[in-house]
Amino acid sequence: MTAKLSGQARSDALKGLKEWKEVPGRDAIQRSLKFADFTQAFAFMTRVALAAEKADHHPEWSNVYNRVDIVLSTHDAGGLSDKDVALAKHIDSIV
Repeated sequence: MTAKLSGQARSDALKGLKEWKEVPGRDAIQRSLKFADFTQAFAFMTRVALAAEKADHHPEWSNVYNRVDIVLSTHDAGGLSDKDVALAKHIDSIV
């Protein structure tokens, strides 16, 4: 089981994720992205999906035309974990 981040480890991890915001009422982070069109948004989601499947860690997300909204939280840890931080960093590298 993956451990939930807390204390200084959590603070340090969130400092490195400038584009991500904490989700009110949840131990999760979120980011919204806007692309030129649906095709670019879907291509981005495909790249993230392949990485998420490889890591066996899947985002909560939605897509409406050119917008993609992503929430990351590790359900079996009960909140934010290193898996979420790693996936968020990977997502940032794709954008």
